Formats: sequence, structure tokens, C-alpha cells
Amino acid sequence: MAAEVQPLPLVKLPSGPSPVTPEQRYWRSFKNQKSHTSTATWPISHISFPAQTGAVLSNSMVAATKLNDLFAVTSGPRVDIFSIRKRELLKTIGRFDSEAHSGEIRADGRVLVAGEDSGKMQVFDVGGGTRAVILKTWHIHKQPVWVTKWSPTELTTLMSCSDDKTVRLWDLPSNSPSHTFTGHSDYVRSGAFIPGGNSNMLVTGSYDETVRVWDARTPGGSVFTFKHKDPIEEVLPLPGGTTLLAASGNTISVLDLVAAKPLRLITNHQKTVTSLSLASNGKRVVSGSLDGHVKVFETSNWNVVFGSKYPSPILSLSVIAAGAAQEDRHLAVGMQSGVLAIRTKLSGAAAEKARERAAIEAAIGTSALDKIDSRNAKRKRAAVSNKNMDMLGENVDVIIPTTDTGSKKKRLKPWQRNYKDGLYASCLDEVIDMSGPEYQPLVALTVLVALRHRSALREALEGRDEVSIIPLLKWVSKYIVDPRYLSICVDVSFHLYDLYSEHVAGSSELAELFQALLGKVSRAASKAQVAIEVAGMLETLTLENN
Repeated sequence: MAAEVQPLPLVKLPSGPSPVTPEQRYWRSFKNQKSHTSTATWPISHISFPAQTGAVLSNSMVAATKLNDLFAVTSGPRVDIFSIRKRELLKTIGRFDSEAHSGEIRADGRVLVAGEDSGKMQVFDVGGGTRAVILKTWHIHKQPVWVTKWSPTELTTLMSCSDDKTVRLWDLPSNSPSHTFTGHSDYVRSGAFIPGGNSNMLVTGSYDETVRVWDARTPGGSVFTFKHKDPIEEVLPLPGGTTLLAASGNTISVLDLVAAKPLRLITNHQKTVTSLSLASNGKRVVSGSLDGHVKVFETSNWNVVFGSKYPSPILSLSVIAAGAAQEDRHLAVGMQSGVLAIRTKLSGAAAEKARERAAIEAAIGTSALDKIDSRNAKRKRAAVSNKNMDMLGENVDVIIPTTDTGSKKKRLKPWQRNYKDGLYASCLDEVIDMSGPEYQPLVALTVLVALRHRSALREALEGRDEVSIIPLLKWVSKYIVDPRYLSICVDVSFHLYDLYSEHVAGSSELAELFQALLGKVSRAASKAQVAIEVAGMLETLTLENN
């Protein structure tokens, strides 16, 4: 018994270089987005999580994982506490008299500090219970407090920055600041502890367009000042403690604290940069801007390695790390619209599944993968329907399934039937017409290559009239400059010229199409000649330099 004739498989074209870099692949793995909208759609002004340091980390991996399971989101007159593992809201702190700012959880995850527009600072117990208890209140600042941060090395030390132009250092048991730094001439809206400074070194950014470095051990406090062109929205020290980033207007300046000089000015954003965050254990920096763009920079040459667009101006962002190894877990972005968008990095089985899907997509293409997904979804729906029928059909003798469980012969398309029956001219007419609703260039290429393989290409092209020749000439003219189609286009062109050149004089349209094909080939040949000459000159220069 003869074997069944199988449908003609499509030709696989060589794939070009992949435009997706490993860095892009890494940041695109932050998927499974979950959004939260703040009450009354208050803008999300601040996002923070208790980054672990050597001073507070436990040696136990389990203890370290449990230790770091909270992150804080500040919006309007409240601070929301979320779970890192579940991405769910755990509790809300609303005990503020005015708009809250800079809710920060301490490294041990037990207490939170926040400032507000009234100038008050409050410390809350967030370690247990559903209601946050006020542990401490300071009302020393006379204007809104925009920055409150815990020391990375001492659990009882924190700093604050205010619109009263002062920067203060606090000790938790004390009722008054341990140090007060003055020197800014405008609102102080950003600040941070410098790593390695034992809570004595601070950096602040002000609307007086300066970045100041402070040392509590010196009499005056201020060590040196960097002057910028625009107000400072955010400052971010890098883990080494010798490099600092400052967001000023739509630029980010990279400052060397040892040499006291700027190293680089980053100008990739179009509007004001509002937030900066470390990622990948300090090897990457993520920025957010009012232009709605999030950009990721590598910290060696400060090139952009990834970017994404959000639907609203970005006011805050944070790359939230989790676990004992402090691996990137979430990319949390807070927007002017009051939406908190959390994208989570896939891990475990989900990450493996995503990698397998990416490999399949690279091999067969996105459209083919979508068709497979559609078929799989249809099978799943049918399986669910059959299962439901089984459950409902306990009192019947026979259940009719919703799908044919036997082998179902696939219906051939018209061009496949013609090809199978040896009607090569009709088969070619079905696939070569570019104006047809089901036209696919890959199908046309597949048929032409198969006809050439069967030595039936000339048979499919001969005996045609003017109407049936025109689509062939148009197809060849379009694809002859594509290297993937060049070989078959040349063969078809030679056959058409050999068969119909004597009829060109009687048809103006055929003459125009042959002339257009000649012109296209001539231009391509000229470009190739120029490329060869340039390659020769470059080779000569290379030899001379060597």
C-alpha cells in the first residue's frame, strides 16, 4: 500500500541576528503585572523596602527571607504596607494630619518612619497586629518633611530633610535631633546616607540646585557642594560609597565623591527625572521620569540597556529585592494617576516555562506560536466540556464527545490540492497573486522551490497569457533584491525572459514590467559594486595600519 502524500512543508528562511540582548531578556522577564489604585487616586509619591545590610542580616536563609517581606507605598495622607511575597496589601497607616511623605521601613522590618506636610515625623510599629501603633512623634521641623530614612548600619539612627531648608540627624530614643545641618537656601526634597560612613556621612539635594555632602564629625557639617542647573529631585549613592547620582531636571549627573568632580551627565529622559533606584545588587540603576519612561543603566559606561513606557507620569519607583541573596523580585512603579504597577520577575517553574516558550517562538515565529496556543486552548475547552458531560451523564448509556476522538484528516487548501494533482500552473496562480486575501510570500517561495526541485518550474510558467504573466513579474520585481529569495527569482526571471521575450513588443504593460525589473537589478548591481569597492579600500587601510 502506497504511503499517504503529506502536505508540502513550508520553506524555513534563515533568521537574522536577534535584536534581543540578554539584558533586555532579563528585564522582560518582569511580567505578571499587578496594579493597585490608591484611595481617591492619590499620586504614589514614594516606594521603599527595607534593604538588608551586614549589620542586621541573619545567618539563616529562612530568617533572612522572613525578615524582608514588607515594602511601603506612600500616597496622600496614608502609607500602605504590602507583602513582597504575595504582593497584597497587609495594612494601612492613616494616622496623619496632612499629606504623608517618604514612608520607610527599618531594615529589621519592625518599625516605619514617615514625615508629613505639617512638619511632624512619626515612628510606627508595623511588626505585628493589624493596626500600626505610634511609637514616637517629633514636631521639630517647621515645614513639610519630605525625606525620612533609616541608617543602613544603626537601627536607632535616622535622617530627615525638610522644606525649612534643614537636614537633621536623629537618635530614636531622643526627643531632639542629634545634629542639625544648615546650608541649603531652598527646599530640601531628597537625601540619603552614604554607604560606609557609619551614619555620619549624608548627601542631600535641594531646590537651590545644589547637592551637598555632610559629615556629622566636622564642625560645619558641609564637606563640599555640587552645583547644578535645575532643582535636585533625587540623590542616590552607589554601594561603594565613592560615586553619587543626582537627578536634576531631565538629566542625571554621575558624581565622584573622592575626586569631587562630575564624571558623566546622562540625558536620556525628555522630562524631569523623579526617582532613582538600585538594581542587580548595585550593578544597575533604574530611573523614572515625568515622561512616563523607565530606563535601566549599566554602571560601567552608563549606557541604557533597557527601557519601558508607562501610561502616566512616574513619581516613584523601586526595584524590590528579596531573599538572602537580595535578588531582584519586583519592579514597582508609582504614577501620578494613583496607580501602583508591580511587575514580578518569573522564577522557578514559571521562569522555565517562559524560557521554553521563548525558544519555541524564536524557532517558529510569533504568529505560528499564537496558532498553537489557540489550538491548545480549544483542546482544553473541549476537555473541560467532556469532563462536565461525564459528570452529568451518570444515568445515560452513551456520551457523545464534543470532539472527534478518531483521526481527522486535515482539509487541503486549493493550492495544495492542485500541487498534489500535478496542476502546477494553477497551484502557482493560487499563491503568487499578491493582491489575494490569503497571500503569504513564504507559501509562494515554498511552491516555487518545490517546482524547481521537481523540474516542473518551466512547465508551470509556460503557456500563459499576458494577464497571468503580470503577477509573476510583479512578484519577481518585489523580491529579487531580497537575498533569501534571490536564487529562485533569478531562475523564474530567466524562464520568463526565455519564454515571453518575443511577445514583449506587442504589450506595453509587459514591456514596462520587464524594464522595471531590469532597472531594479541594475541598481542592485551598482550598489553591490560600490560595496565591493568600499570593502577593498577598508582592507587596504587595515593592511597599512598593520
